Amino acid sequence: METLVETSSPRGRIALIKAVDEGRLDLTSPGFMHQMSECLDCRACEAVCPSGVAYGQLLEPARTQIERATSHRRSPFAALVRSFALGTLFSNLAAMRFVASLLRFYQRSGLQGAVRASGILRALRMAELEAMAPAMSPAFFVPRGQRFSATPPSSKTPKATAFVHAGCVMQVAFAEVDAATVRVLQRSGCDVVTPAAQGCCGAIAVHAGDMELGRKLAKRNIAAFEDSGADVYVVNAAGCGSALKEYGHLFAQDAAWAGRAGAFSERVRDVTEFLDQVGIAPELGTLDLTVTYQEPCHLAHAQRISAAPRRLLRSIPGLELREMDESSLCCGSAGIYNITQPEMAQRLGRRKVERILEVDPQVVATANPGCALQVASGLRAAGHTARVRHVVELLDESYAAYDASQGPA
Repeated sequence: METLVETSSPRGRIALIKAVDEGRLDLTSPGFMHQMSECLDCRACEAVCPSGVAYGQLLEPARTQIERATSHRRSPFAALVRSFALGTLFSNLAAMRFVASLLRFYQRSGLQGAVRASGILRALRMAELEAMAPAMSPAFFVPRGQRFSATPPSSKTPKATAFVHAGCVMQVAFAEVDAATVRVLQRSGCDVVTPAAQGCCGAIAVHAGDMELGRKLAKRNIAAFEDSGADVYVVNAAGCGSALKEYGHLFAQDAAWAGRAGAFSERVRDVTEFLDQVGIAPELGTLDLTVTYQEPCHLAHAQRISAAPRRLLRSIPGLELREMDESSLCCGSAGIYNITQPEMAQRLGRRKVERILEVDPQVVATANPGCALQVASGLRAAGHTARVRHVVELLDESYAAYDASQGPA
């Protein structure tokens, strides 16, 4: 535990939630709200709890109740920003892509450098927030109902038809990961579909205390999957995967949706989990790289997937996997945590980077966009040149290396 304060432990926070439930503590007391906000919701406590306490199912409703009780205190500007982010960007991915296009122009036109040099960001107290914005991909990955056949073509029946969750931030800032996911799934003998009706998983809304918006977004994904005819719902962002797998709980009290949500969640697979299950094609080329694996909390703790990504990495010829200490310790990203709790996020980020530097890799492999951004930022600050790559990107590079080694067809 980072603070060594009892009330900041899972046991302490559960005691606080119980005190509020019993009327011994005010829901809107500063101490209670701080503890509910400061928690990473990383689920590390769930993974080691001998009693199997579902801590996340206590924390997220507590945040929802706080949001309902205190939303009127928000300034008009803060309310507008929140409404725009949750109600527009994450609810309408066309709007997300439009704003991302503007951000991409800002980042690539030279305007960003001029604005930073002018000092206006510091004057508006927006320098740190602007620096957190991810670099936009040169081309976005837009799900338009495409269908990709397993490759190379064969007479064999595909292993499965995989619905690829394009994500929200993923499709504009990590489009190359989505594209690599499609190619690796094809190479592994799967047909792939990317229905246009899909959307944000709802995790950001739930973390922010807007459970109803989370359910609204979830219904869209459930319906899109049902209409797709796919066998499995594959996701390449650990935070999204955790949320998607918990739709059954999200709709537990909704008789009309509980069954559909539960059936949906049973079909959700992290891409590393799924590839490990169905098997990847053996035509892997050599990547002479030293790699360490940084475990996303919502993959290692919430989904209990730890061995599969490592098996995939070790399958790549030439790749040396160097295990780092505290691989599953939260990097401090945790959804919107580095915005709501920047000091603690930076503290955890520095600790993570220290562990990475101890093994001095060329590449840090991970499986979540927030982790990738947080770790890359920390490495830059430390002056280290290691690249951050998704596990499927390394598999994709390995297949490309094999193809190149075979020469022209």
